[in-house]
Amino acid sequence: MNEPLPSDQDASGRSFGDGELALLAEVLRSGTLCSTRGSVVRSFERRFAETLGVRHAWACSSGTAAFHTAVAAIDPEPGDEIVASPVTDMGALAPILYQGAIPVFADIDAATCNVTAATIEPCLGARTRAIAVTHLFGNPCDMRPILDLARGRGIPVIEDCAQAFLARDRGRTVGTLGTIGVFSLQQGKHVTCGEGGLVVTDDDALARRMNLFINKAWGYGDPHPDHTFLALNYRLSELQGAVALAQLPRLAAFVARRIANAARLTAALRNLPGIGAPQVRPESVHAYWRFCLRVDSEVLPGGVVALGARLRERGIAAAPRYIQKPAFACEVFQQQRTFGASRWPFTLARPEALDYRPCRFPGVVAALDSLLVLPWNERFEEKHVDFLAACIHEAAGGLMREAA
Repeated sequence: MNEPLPSDQDASGRSFGDGELALLAEVLRSGTLCSTRGSVVRSFERRFAETLGVRHAWACSSGTAAFHTAVAAIDPEPGDEIVASPVTDMGALAPILYQGAIPVFADIDAATCNVTAATIEPCLGARTRAIAVTHLFGNPCDMRPILDLARGRGIPVIEDCAQAFLARDRGRTVGTLGTIGVFSLQQGKHVTCGEGGLVVTDDDALARRMNLFINKAWGYGDPHPDHTFLALNYRLSELQGAVALAQLPRLAAFVARRIANAARLTAALRNLPGIGAPQVRPESVHAYWRFCLRVDSEVLPGGVVALGARLRERGIAAAPRYIQKPAFACEVFQQQRTFGASRWPFTLARPEALDYRPCRFPGVVAALDSLLVLPWNERFEEKHVDFLAACIHEAAGGLMREAA
């Protein structure tokens, strides 16, 4: 195959068309680009809530803003703790610090790269205010035991679904299982408007607080509105809402195509030594934001680094490890660089919450050392999947022969 693989960073891997253009033109003709005065973002929120089957959905300016909105709705006291995964985007961690809370990192299951009830439970303490779970790459966490654990402690669960549109766990769509669901509309996500996010919930009180937080705590439509608490402007514009709204009718088909292509690639790699496809529990549905190989370096010489280099020679944007280091190894945590020289809110943390020794996270170490992330989007066709499979076989075979 001589043509490059479709990329979700440009038009080759995105599916924009007349629907987006028509809605954008409608917004421009209206002259109303702010969502507080327009109707398109409201329509998008309503349609997204209907798609998930939840009572409330609010659009935000980014996935990070959405996660911040969720944390602000939980309203932790300074020094409270929120259990989180260290293998996630910083956008799901920085908002915890901004709200004065402490991320307490749980280990992950090395096979799925997700936190589990067993890895979360040792992190819980008297100051635990919430649990945040990340459905990494679109593969759902095993939510039933996590929710049972949370209910037993009276702790809300925030689901980070930035990579998991329409993924399902035991028949239920992720984002609807916990207390609040968070989604991202960033360039590479299942639905995109460049930057944007969503929060969803069935809790009326949390929905009210989230809507206020997105709007500087100003209650639009209230009889006597006021800025009732500290909050920001995290609104999505009508132009962004138009682009996102136009994609919703095609979302289910796009996710189905990702799943079908993933099944094809999984089958093509089934008997390849040292290479494993994503591990998906039988009761869950993976939404495949990305397709991730698990590479056994004891079987395949050079492991993820060598295999990734061979694939990049063929024009495949293969990324070893997903992130180069777990979040707790980044300077913001290691050096506690937050607000000036104050180190706040780390100064409020108990020492155990700041214990980032790698020996406490064997699942994280094993997962990152074996993970190779492949590009994936709704514009992939069978020929692209077959090309990927052939290149992986060729690269793995070459490494094995050279080491023999």
